[in-house]
Amino acid sequence: MTEGQEQAAPDAVLTRIGQGVMLHHAGDREEARHRFLGLWAELGEHGDPLHRCTLAHYLADTQDDPEDELAWDLRALSAAEELTEDRPAEWCRGTLAARALYPSLHLNLAADYDRLGHREAARVHLRRARGAAEFLAPDRYGEGVRAAIDRLERRLGDGGPTPDRHGRPDGRWGPPRQRP
Repeated sequence: MTEGQEQAAPDAVLTRIGQGVMLHHAGDREEARHRFLGLWAELGEHGDPLHRCTLAHYLADTQDDPEDELAWDLRALSAAEELTEDRPAEWCRGTLAARALYPSLHLNLAADYDRLGHREAARVHLRRARGAAEFLAPDRYGEGVRAAIDRLERRLGDGGPTPDRHGRPDGRWGPPRQRP
């Protein structure tokens, strides 16, 4: 394989993930889930951790059952944790990307645990999200994650749901992710 082809392969996977995200954001949750699951089968459980982390992170958003969403979010976190400096060189490129995802990964887990009624587990992951968010840039993504952390902190603090920015008290919110 030529050098250009080696570099194109990871980009092709991330492009396919991005296409699924666009489908989901456009309201085609079923098709997005179907494509994500097909890609997950191609990657396998030993595929590139950055790809698995990113894919599981978005695949969680397409789940109907809160326990399934939690399972995918846990897979995303597990894959992110594989991205360390002692990994092979081809996997190290994802270390910084995974670190940027940690606040969102922990925030999603906090929201999952909250929806399932596990408030203490939700608080643990919320604290981890807050700590990891300190390293996010002051850009749109970083501010969106911080705002979502603030909303969940308020919700867990008073014990009741607070409306999201659209006025919905259903708990369907999070870091910049959309739900139909």
